[in-house]
Amino acid sequence: MKEKTIYQNHALLGFIRKNSVILTGLLLLCGFLSIVTDSFLTNGNIMSLLRQISTNALLTLGMMMCIIIGGIDLGLGAYIALSGTVTAVMITNYGVNIPVSILLGLLSGALCGLISGVFIAYVKVPAFIATMAMMNVARGAASLATNANPVRVTIPAFTNLGIGRIGSIPLPVFYVVFWIIVMALFLNKTRMGRYIYAVGGNQNAARYSGISIKTVQITVHIFSGFLAAFAGIVLAARMYSGQPAVAQGYEMDAVAASVLGGISLTGGSGDVFSAMIGVLIIGVLNNGLNLLNVNTFWQLIAKGVVILFAVSFDMIRNRN
Repeated sequence: MKEKTIYQNHALLGFIRKNSVILTGLLLLCGFLSIVTDSFLTNGNIMSLLRQISTNALLTLGMMMCIIIGGIDLGLGAYIALSGTVTAVMITNYGVNIPVSILLGLLSGALCGLISGVFIAYVKVPAFIATMAMMNVARGAASLATNANPVRVTIPAFTNLGIGRIGSIPLPVFYVVFWIIVMALFLNKTRMGRYIYAVGGNQNAARYSGISIKTVQITVHIFSGFLAAFAGIVLAARMYSGQPAVAQGYEMDAVAASVLGGISLTGGSGDVFSAMIGVLIIGVLNNGLNLLNVNTFWQLIAKGVVILFAVSFDMIRNRN
């Protein structure tokens, strides 16, 4: 037991040391907002912040895997819209029961990821192009399914998935904690997880080691699409509707969170918990700008600057 405690303390110190820069940035940002606003550290705002970042946390879990293998997935925001509208249409327009409707919504995201993965793996279409194409396909399909209009769902059994709480903690927070644990175990304790890092680190070496590059690429994109679909269904439950125009640009927040969390754009490195620090930074930044009543357009500029500096820092770090 004593050896286990020593190992855990050593691992925690190593994590803090590795992420000292972004942890310091997060603490400084929180400290600044707690001084300039009266409501940042209130329980209501903290719970609201955690609920708001749940969507980006789920997207980042998928995006980080795509980046680790040396790719990217620009379709995640569209998969959110598609899964939410598929689920809402099934429930409202066709009277399908909620579990089956949710399953169909999840399958829509996984299918989009599968298609992207197949084109990337077998046709050698660059991930940027393949996922951008699927972004348009998914967004268009969501609009066709709803005639570009929101589809209302007011059944409590569904909406409670997004607005429900256990005590004072929103349910989406528990979903995120669950998926963080699952993905951390997947990447660190399974053979496929090791293959993902190997492919991102050196694809040729991985191929000579007998790793199926195609299988890894397809698996990663299926997981990414599935997690985006899960986020989309929870978001639809929160909004009482499936909306084909929702989540535009969300994939950029996931990229920013991944890079801020130390996921190298050159592939092969990064971990779940560090990426979640990046999610917190993006979430706190968004929340703080809203509390300060900063114009939405200035918020876009601020996030753009953050992404630019985060990517630049990653490039400089890898160059050295």
